[in-house]
Amino acid sequence: MFARLGRMVAHHPWRVIGVWIIAAIAVIALAPKLASTADESSFLPSHYESIQAQKLQESAFPQHAAPAAIIVLERGDKGALTAADLSTVTQIADKLKAAAVPDVTSLDVGPASPNKLIQTIGVQMPTENDPQQKAQTDAVKVLRTQLQSALAGTDLKGGITGTAAQNLDSQDSGNKADAIIGIATIGLILVLLLIIFRSPIIALLPIITIGLVSQVADGLIAWASNAFDLKTDSSVTSLLIVVLFGVGTDYILFFMFRYRERLRAGDSAREAVAVAVERAGEAIASAAGAVIVAFMALALSTLGLFRSLGPSLAIAVAVTLLAGLTLIPAIVALLGTRVFWPSKAWKAEPRAARFAAIGASMGRRPARFAAISGIVMVALAIAAFSFKPTFDLSSGSTNSTSESTVWQNELLRGEPAGATQPTQVYLKSDNGSPLTADELASYRTKLTTVPGVGSVSAALPNPAGTVAAFQVTLTANPASSDAMNTLKGTLRATAHGAAPAGTSALVGGITAIYVDIQAAVNHDYAVVFPVAAILITIILGLVLRALVAPLYLMASVGLGFGATLGATVLLFQNSGGNKGLIFMLPVIMYMFVVALGTDYNILMITRLREEARAGRSPRAAAAEAVKHAGPTIAAAGLILAGSFASLMLAGQSTLTQMGFAISAGIAVAAFVMAMFFTPALTALIGHAAWWPGHADSAAGHGGPPASAGEPEESEPAGQLRR
Repeated sequence: MFARLGRMVAHHPWRVIGVWIIAAIAVIALAPKLASTADESSFLPSHYESIQAQKLQESAFPQHAAPAAIIVLERGDKGALTAADLSTVTQIADKLKAAAVPDVTSLDVGPASPNKLIQTIGVQMPTENDPQQKAQTDAVKVLRTQLQSALAGTDLKGGITGTAAQNLDSQDSGNKADAIIGIATIGLILVLLLIIFRSPIIALLPIITIGLVSQVADGLIAWASNAFDLKTDSSVTSLLIVVLFGVGTDYILFFMFRYRERLRAGDSAREAVAVAVERAGEAIASAAGAVIVAFMALALSTLGLFRSLGPSLAIAVAVTLLAGLTLIPAIVALLGTRVFWPSKAWKAEPRAARFAAIGASMGRRPARFAAISGIVMVALAIAAFSFKPTFDLSSGSTNSTSESTVWQNELLRGEPAGATQPTQVYLKSDNGSPLTADELASYRTKLTTVPGVGSVSAALPNPAGTVAAFQVTLTANPASSDAMNTLKGTLRATAHGAAPAGTSALVGGITAIYVDIQAAVNHDYAVVFPVAAILITIILGLVLRALVAPLYLMASVGLGFGATLGATVLLFQNSGGNKGLIFMLPVIMYMFVVALGTDYNILMITRLREEARAGRSPRAAAAEAVKHAGPTIAAAGLILAGSFASLMLAGQSTLTQMGFAISAGIAVAAFVMAMFFTPALTALIGHAAWWPGHADSAAGHGGPPASAGEPEESEPAGQLRR
């Protein structure tokens, strides 16, 4: 199949490029815009209690929805509010009402905080169910301008926080993050490819082609999101940039190394393209297949965030794979050897002395290499057991200087931590009979006895008297582990158990949403992880035609995952002062580290198999594999790890943690696992690694050697300049 594909691309490059251009124009013109949301509740299915409570609130108390935004006011000198200040707050609210800001339905002045340091104005807006709607965020933009105008000449200062303000700041932060990440990723790829190949054409090749591919991928993802009602988190677009450019550059690198090898062997440019696609195709497709399978396993998640993230990234990788096997070779077929201009290094065969020395040493002492690399990963993996999740996506998607974050912190000066986003308890009559005053008073008293509850408001009945709402203020921050433990430990149990006969209770609010997200994530750990591991193991078995090798390869990848999570915990949680790491981190890490770690394992193990088929012993084959495949894996790992590391420049805690974790995982996969642990372990196991077949022997191989896409004599970046 890959031989036919290679010949077609090499002999009809203009047709291939034309098809890509037409497809890109069609997709860009017709596809909808890819929208995102930071609303955690949109990620949960309807059977969770927090979502049921939210729906009950919308039907029973549509006029008493939680404020979409909160205006927070305080004195400029941080002192207690005076009677004149309280009057000024009312005047400011009147001015904002007179401004008639579109989509602001009411502005309600709240009482001053008990310590008189803070006063708030609640802003009500129509509920938005579509992430593409911008009415609330547009209203916040206008309100912020009007508020500062109304504050002029007073002794007060203020700002706007709350859900709508956090969404606006998250969008602005996300747009800035995308720009920073895009510039950093592209700049890194340009610099590294210039160092490796000394050719501006090769350096620009992924930037131009993947820029086109990214537009096609974005359009296909937007269509899929609309067709299957997938909710896309604001961090997905940043990940897409890195996945497309990082993974795409890796696939280009594998092809270019093999193309250069064939030129050195004497092939013409188009013959070299055809053979490069043929020999690199199986390994690149297998590696991409492992990535796609790992991402698609997220479709089994109960969380809408992961169900959207997985297929989105799988589509991006699939489009990148198709481009790597068709568009890139077609362009190279047209350029021929001019793709290396002005460098002439492609004509000479380098020595690759460093990797030859490493390979020779490993061949002599594989047990030492396996033990040292294994101990390093085990030591780091131990720290993973202290991982603690945090569930506050909204604060993690903005930086600490955003207005919503600053004024939410200021709000805490006057109110209990739980007052910023109180928990809601709803008591509902099951038979349609009105709830009695005695039932409501008794129920409220029982809620106040729950440890961790600061206060419970008086019951607010709906017009029919069949549903009553209680606002429960927790003593802990709504996003903290203490608040979540209070809710899932005693508050929900008390709310359900204390409900009078003929009634039922639902507990909602942001803390309840976090508790339900935690339950959903635990489900995903038990389902998604094993399914992804099994499917990738099957792919490895088909590629390697063996049972033993896939098992220890997946075990090594799992160890690499543990080491990566442990390193992230040590840096951000134990040393960084964070109380926890973003809850989605282990799932995303698992997908990237397992999938991409498998990529590099495939590249190394298939090269090792090729050397074994040439008649070398297991130890000699491992030595040769490190010598020849090592430089390619090092270059690819450096580019991909550096690409993901650019996420750390975004200024958001969520992307910073993701960037470090994924880049560290790729570095472990490339420079510890694939470079040392896998070949050393294979050398120790010997021929048994290929049981029950004989894939390592020439007699057991029914065709031309399967290539991993790396050059016959590739080199590290420093040696390529010769």
